[in-house]
Amino acid sequence: MYTYKTKGTCSTEINFEVEDNIIKEVNFIRGCSGNLQGISALIKGMNVDDAIDKLEGIDCKGKGTSCPDQLAKALKEWKNK
Repeated sequence: MYTYKTKGTCSTEINFEVEDNIIKEVNFIRGCSGNLQGISALIKGMNVDDAIDKLEGIDCKGKGTSCPDQLAKALKEWKNK
């Protein structure tokens, strides 16, 4: 399980597991529960690179980031570890 501390969003942390470059599990701490459960369900089983491509750059209310964008950043950090 990999943990990423978010910046600039209502969620404070993202915990996820990747196996063979496929997302196995994603859990957000805090934030909009229903929306984040939906995002987690949609990307489960997705290739890491495809998830980054789909989520990176999504903005929430002009903050310059969002929970999906933070997940893309977390996945990129995981790839570069």
